[in-house]
Amino acid sequence: METRKTTLEISGMSCTTCSGNIEEAVGSLDGVINVSANFAADEGHVEYDPDSVSLKSIYESVTESGYTPEQAQQTITVLGMSCATCSGTVEDALTEAPGVIDADANFASDEALVSYNPQDTSFDDLYKAIEDAGYDPVEENDDEDMTEQRERAVERELGRQRRLVVGGAVVTVPFMLVMVEMAPGVPTFVPESLFGLSFEWIEFVLATALMATLGREFIEGAYRALVNNRQANMDTLVAVGTLTGYLYSTTVLFNLVNGGLYFEAVAFILWFITVGNWLEVRSKARAGDALRELLEMEAEEATVIKDGKETTIPLKEVAVGDVMKVRPGEKIPTDGSVVDGQSAVDESMVTGESVPVEKSDGDEVIGSTINENGILQVEATKVGSDTAIQQIVERVKEAQATQPDVQRLVDTVAAYFVPAIIINAVIWAIVWFLFPETMYDLSSTVGSWIPALEPVGGGPEVAVPGTAVSVPLTEFSMVVLASALLVACPCALGLATPAATMVGSTISARNGVLFKGSDVLEQSRGIDAVVFDKTGTLTHGEMELTDVVTPTGFDQPRADGGVTPGNADDTDSAVTDRGPTLDAEFDDQALLGAAASAERGSEHPLAQAIVDGARNRGVELSTPETFENVPGHGIRATVDGSAVLVGNRKLLADADVAPDPATEVMERLEREGKTAMLVAIDGELAGVLATADKVRESAKTTIKSLQDRGVDTLLLTGDTERTARAVAGDLGIDPENVRAGVLPDDKADAIEAIQADGTRAMMVGDGVNDAPALMSAHVGIAIGSGTDVAIESADVTLMRDDPADVLKVLNVADATIEKVYQNLFWAFIYNMTLVPIASLGLLNPALAGLAMAASSVSVMSNSLAFINYNPHRRYVFLPFRPVARLLR
Repeated sequence: METRKTTLEISGMSCTTCSGNIEEAVGSLDGVINVSANFAADEGHVEYDPDSVSLKSIYESVTESGYTPEQAQQTITVLGMSCATCSGTVEDALTEAPGVIDADANFASDEALVSYNPQDTSFDDLYKAIEDAGYDPVEENDDEDMTEQRERAVERELGRQRRLVVGGAVVTVPFMLVMVEMAPGVPTFVPESLFGLSFEWIEFVLATALMATLGREFIEGAYRALVNNRQANMDTLVAVGTLTGYLYSTTVLFNLVNGGLYFEAVAFILWFITVGNWLEVRSKARAGDALRELLEMEAEEATVIKDGKETTIPLKEVAVGDVMKVRPGEKIPTDGSVVDGQSAVDESMVTGESVPVEKSDGDEVIGSTINENGILQVEATKVGSDTAIQQIVERVKEAQATQPDVQRLVDTVAAYFVPAIIINAVIWAIVWFLFPETMYDLSSTVGSWIPALEPVGGGPEVAVPGTAVSVPLTEFSMVVLASALLVACPCALGLATPAATMVGSTISARNGVLFKGSDVLEQSRGIDAVVFDKTGTLTHGEMELTDVVTPTGFDQPRADGGVTPGNADDTDSAVTDRGPTLDAEFDDQALLGAAASAERGSEHPLAQAIVDGARNRGVELSTPETFENVPGHGIRATVDGSAVLVGNRKLLADADVAPDPATEVMERLEREGKTAMLVAIDGELAGVLATADKVRESAKTTIKSLQDRGVDTLLLTGDTERTARAVAGDLGIDPENVRAGVLPDDKADAIEAIQADGTRAMMVGDGVNDAPALMSAHVGIAIGSGTDVAIESADVTLMRDDPADVLKVLNVADATIEKVYQNLFWAFIYNMTLVPIASLGLLNPALAGLAMAASSVSVMSNSLAFINYNPHRRYVFLPFRPVARLLR
């Protein structure tokens, strides 16, 4: 038994109990021989049997224990993959390499996404594993980034395929005379000899040249697949089919057997399929154009202000903290924050929205977006590979490297497809040889059902004796063998899913929607319910202090949302867009000063609203001596020697402070959609503060659109029932679909409860406390203004902070998966129809080769047909669009 040893860098261990948990979890796996974890060194050492347990299982075991083992990801461009069998071979070769955790190869994009342990493997090891499998990795060059290297590699491949097509066309042209002469009614015009050499020998020379050039590509590919991986792939079908025709014709030419020549068929088969490969490479390159164009939008240089002087430097020299000057019409060099100036910025290349966004001091800007009018000074916050543009490209590449579940079925079929086709071709060739009369009757009957189909060459001569048009039995069996091999196209099956998902993920990125993987595209289709977090998702998340109510105002409710103590007719009340607030009298000052001083220790949006509101009213604040956050309930603090509580009813009740006197005021404020908070000072109820958040303009129309699609909409919030129902009513959400008073730690449980009956729920959130819920949901969406934790936990990231983009997610998912099914339908129908026709001797080998080439090109063309799709509207398949317009 050959064992492997691996060293894992593990973060999150804090004591010997942690290391013991890891040892117990990993040690319980079958195949693990020895495991030790050292929390002081943040390391784990594992010896295991790779035949019994994978490194991926070990990593999953550590992660499930609550710790984080270090891993790295790398996208490698791999040339030479021609079908799903090839991509599967690359995946197997990489996953068998020491230190590799997981690998996904996509032959539609010519890329492999590798997750690996950087302690155990290197790029050179990964490249060697790919090369040993018979494929060509594009190795990383320090002078260029991987995207530039991939583009150069694709250009080289395009150039090579173009040369093969042009050169092959020149050699194939003479065979056109032979093919034309075969047509009924066409007189003989091909000379029997040329320059004293029989034209049959000229055909042999030209066919040999084509086999040595175009044919060599397929023969070498078939040889690598057989020798390196003991597998057969598309190259095998082409190589065996063309070699069969070439060798048979050669034996006829040397008078070893009697029969006709098929050099012209060999020539056209090789050229047709080579043209198909060239068109396929072109289509792949076009599908990746959008990403390349996105990267080309980056500025090449930046104007940096240092010591009051402006200096122009290359973009790669910009560092975090540098202040850049951006003039009107210039691209913002890198992600940053505006420190001076005001302007409108065109962010359409990132968000897909054409309306410029106003920017001023403190606003975040995205690199590569265009400054429209004013001069901005921007402090760089992210540079290099950390910028939004680079992250978008990386995210899309990751999405393209993973595939939906439907691809697993296709991969399973593809694994057996080529061997099955070879066996099928051999069996039918033998059956034709043994039972020519019976097979001719069957073939003729089927041919009579379909116009223009009849047995090739008139059929085997033993089945149609005495006719002038027939071919020898051995020759006819060879034709059946070659046609049945050449017509089958594993490429079409293998391309169906990755071609569509590659285009779909590119469309979504261009419109500000980033999917973590193509499997998420499939999960996002057929969603039953969308669950929205309230604050920061359906609302702006920018709370304002709207009401300050002291005990003297508990008995004086006002319908306008404010309570004024003392003189209710006082006309000097400050007014906000949510209603009048209180004059800053002593009681107000004391209440607001104590509450705001206590909240200075919190980063919660509600706390910030109270602090800002106090400062705007000229209230002097103190620094709290003590501070304690009570998740889901409020805060406790000591301010100027007084114990201050700010929070909900339960917080005060737990401190033996009766909230009852403020009940009426609290209920009224909550019915108005405001968040009301009780304040207690030194054990006495001191008053009520209320804040409000503006609902986003697009939230209501988004909810309506979702409901029109038959999707349930739910609201999940930590606010009180009354406040949540008030907001839900404004948005058009059914009150029964409101989940209010949900603590941060309970959001994931709420999602699981919603999904308990099989409902497929999509959770949309933005905060740290939404992360568990995003992970629990069938699909988790992090809105653009969200925290890094939420974005990392989500399946989909929206670049904008607009809930309307949830509709884009559903539209892109529907369009992409529908395109996948279209491709699979045509690929399966093609093979299920033409393979039997070829097996019955009704298809000329040259036409079979043409059909094979056309099938893969048609799949790529169908996928590219929706590359300009606008996800603001639902996708409708082109033939159905006239009907859809009539039904609107």
